[in-house]
Amino acid sequence: MRKKLMALLLALAMVLSVAACGGQQPPVPEATEAPSAAEEPAAADAHSPEPEEAAPETITDPSGAEIAVPEDISSIVVLAPSIAEMVVALGRGEDIAAYDAQSVGLDGLDPDAPVFDMVNPDMESLAALKPDLLLVSNMSLYDQQDPYQPLIDMGVCVACIPNAESIQGIYDDIAFLGRLLGETDAADALAADMRSAIDAVAAVGGAIPEEERKSVYFEISAAPYMYSFGSGVYLDEMLSLIGAENILADQTGWLSVEGETVVAAAPDVILTNVNYIDDPVGEILSRDGWAGVPAVADGAVYYIDNLASSLPDHNIVTALEQMAAAVYPEHFSQ
Repeated sequence: MRKKLMALLLALAMVLSVAACGGQQPPVPEATEAPSAAEEPAAADAHSPEPEEAAPETITDPSGAEIAVPEDISSIVVLAPSIAEMVVALGRGEDIAAYDAQSVGLDGLDPDAPVFDMVNPDMESLAALKPDLLLVSNMSLYDQQDPYQPLIDMGVCVACIPNAESIQGIYDDIAFLGRLLGETDAADALAADMRSAIDAVAAVGGAIPEEERKSVYFEISAAPYMYSFGSGVYLDEMLSLIGAENILADQTGWLSVEGETVVAAAPDVILTNVNYIDDPVGEILSRDGWAGVPAVADGAVYYIDNLASSLPDHNIVTALEQMAAAVYPEHFSQ
């Protein structure tokens, strides 16, 4: 998952465009007097023009591109794990015909379905699947130029959903997918459940007295290449919701972090979602020069579920509740 988060820093958003084609309706003939009994109607009048098929609905995807929505979506390829989890949650997991390698093992996906590289998928293999819909994120568009135009030309609807940077962005993505897939009721219910859980945590976090509020360092990549985040990231919002203070809140976005910065900030609690080393909590507790950090001295270092905290979708609620219980066990029940 470290690669996912670092890819967020490097991803370049690209706008995909789809032109919707529709024929013009024939002009309506002007009204004339009815022909007399002696007159024979012109041959051309004996045939009324055939109605043309309605043009497909067009909507704007989160990247800003206009896309034509297929009338029937029964085959979906998803090249982003956060999007895959949302599609499954909307009840359309059985329609996912293929997905990216980072989504392998996610609940609700066919383990025998074809798997593609997220950043550089095999276009010929994608075309051979002939999906109705291809869902990608800005990670799939990294350093490429119109990679999906051949699929668009063959009639595949390609929608780009850039990784949400805020909680509101996640709500917006759920609503977009609900509209695109014709699952607006499911999307409304999913967002309502998510909002209810977040509001419950925020109610407790907001009531924590100022003198009891704790400072937190959240590590998403371990030493020697430490990464974290400042403001403008949904994880920073989540720290605020539980009533905690991000020690890097004066900076913005995803950040490379120096050990000296963390030591100087002296966080009360350290959280980590690193899952590519055997014991990320023990590694932090044993770092040279960190013994005097309050979180280390008090043993207040905790692991937060990697997927729930790394993927910007409805499952951030799980990470939010874990963060709350770790930082303020006296205020939040396990």
